[in-house]
Amino acid sequence: MPRVVLGVEYDGSAYCGWQLQDHSPSVQADLEKALAVIADEPIRVHCAGRTDTGVHALEQVVHFDTTAQRKPFNWIQGTNTKMPATVNVHWATEVDENFHARFKAYARRYQYVILNSQMRSALMAKRANWHRYPLDAERMHNAAQHLLGEHDFSSFRAAHCQAAHARRLVSAISVRRHGDYVVLDLTANAFLHHMVRNIAGSLMKVGRGEAEVDWVADVLAQKDRTIAGVTAEPDGLYFVNAFYPEEFTLPYSGRDVSRLLLPI
Repeated sequence: MPRVVLGVEYDGSAYCGWQLQDHSPSVQADLEKALAVIADEPIRVHCAGRTDTGVHALEQVVHFDTTAQRKPFNWIQGTNTKMPATVNVHWATEVDENFHARFKAYARRYQYVILNSQMRSALMAKRANWHRYPLDAERMHNAAQHLLGEHDFSSFRAAHCQAAHARRLVSAISVRRHGDYVVLDLTANAFLHHMVRNIAGSLMKVGRGEAEVDWVADVLAQKDRTIAGVTAEPDGLYFVNAFYPEEFTLPYSGRDVSRLLLPI
């Protein structure tokens, strides 16, 4: 039975998140419905990282099993014709049964986009967190370096997070300014619920000058969510991609949020 992998981009503004929900539309539900038409059979998909309400993805990695024999072009174009304009399959490939979008991923990358301007943007209203107060991106970047490595991230964990433990390995983190935009770029082996948004909220506090650069290290050490910054809005959060062992040769596009910021 073929196992198919897709690279899926979506605007999460109109969705309750990735995962199937009885009460609200989800990306998973729309994708499974479209794939079922192309495969002519029910399809259940598995993703690399479930996203919350309002969170976007540039290259969510998804796999599914099917008895249908289709060329990559057919999975891509056929599925896209059945999807709303806010969801798009960019690539498709077949892999062996050892691949799993979630369990074989050894790291995931997120980016958080802040529009740091006195004026809001109509075009980026649901695609960036508008923050009118000046942010010092260099201070934010320096503060973020305290989070590199393996730590207990309880201070940046949502109260209702269901993860078995809070230890995560952050392999890369940076904060860079691109004109009116400030972008937090974070790669880790896995993420806790609201981890990126809680980190973003804390770094923005540093960027406004309300906390010192070393304050982030103190917050991390305390393992106490109540002393960290507020949870940043979901609008600016993007699942960028997941990383897999070299044996799985996936056709990554290598895109990041810079493509969204250039035209603005």
